Amino acid sequence: MSLLLALHSSSPVLGVGVLDLEDPDQAPQVAAFELGRGLSNQLLACIEELLPAQRWPTLARLAVATGPGGFTGTRLTVVLARTLAQQLQLPLDGISSFALIAARCGISEPTWLCQTLPRRGVVAGLYGPDPAAPGQVLEQQAPRLFAADAELPAGPQLDAEVRLPADVQQLLAFSAARAAAGDGAAPWQSVLPLYPTSPVAC
Repeated sequence: MSLLLALHSSSPVLGVGVLDLEDPDQAPQVAAFELGRGLSNQLLACIEELLPAQRWPTLARLAVATGPGGFTGTRLTVVLARTLAQQLQLPLDGISSFALIAARCGISEPTWLCQTLPRRGVVAGLYGPDPAAPGQVLEQQAPRLFAADAELPAGPQLDAEVRLPADVQQLLAFSAARAAAGDGAAPWQSVLPLYPTSPVAC
């Protein structure tokens, strides 16, 4: 049991990644599938392209992007990851898609990651560099929905654009770092999809 499976569906593209935790020199397998609304019908088939179901008992850990992102897509992969973690009794890392973007972009100072929702406002979270944190990024303020007419707090801003499969590689790196740090608990019960719905004003 040494494999790490990562799932990311906070955008219309599904990202799947597999990493051998006991062989860090081996490159991870990553793939992106442009499924759109076909995610619910093709999710399992896409996962099996990288990791056939008969090999799932060799999993040692799971990771899933929790959003913000599309409600249905994010919810589907989070539910699947929770179910697998429960049935296989595995640790599950739930990591914000914004944290993955911040790590990929290599932010050097506290930065607001922002995603505009038409007719609703802006979802924004604050992330800063932290060499001691998994992925070397620390979530300083969790993503929340700001009203369309509200001003975000002062500070640098970055468009929270999901890029797959690159963000899946970040998800694998975050989870592998937690495993290497000895974080073997990571209970599946605490992993929930992040979809801010109540706007706040500054």
